[in-house]
Amino acid sequence: MLRILLLGLLLMLIARAFWRIIDGVIAGAGGQTRRSTPQSQATKLVRDPVCGTFVAPGAALSLASDGRTHYFCSEECRVEFSRRAHA
Repeated sequence: MLRILLLGLLLMLIARAFWRIIDGVIAGAGGQTRRSTPQSQATKLVRDPVCGTFVAPGAALSLASDGRTHYFCSEECRVEFSRRAHA
């Protein structure tokens, strides 16, 4: 019984390795693999001017100042920036 179980496990591992190799060959040829997901657009990150954290502009808090838009990771950084700008 144990031999059958181990043989089944070995066959599953061999099948998985085979499909990973096939996926790699397809990906190398420039095609879509069976695990591929549609590629999303890369988002350029911007740096928070107060703490230096990099944030995605779409998810960040923002503030327009001196004709520029500044992006912040938190409300605390935005308030600190406003305080420094008006000091």
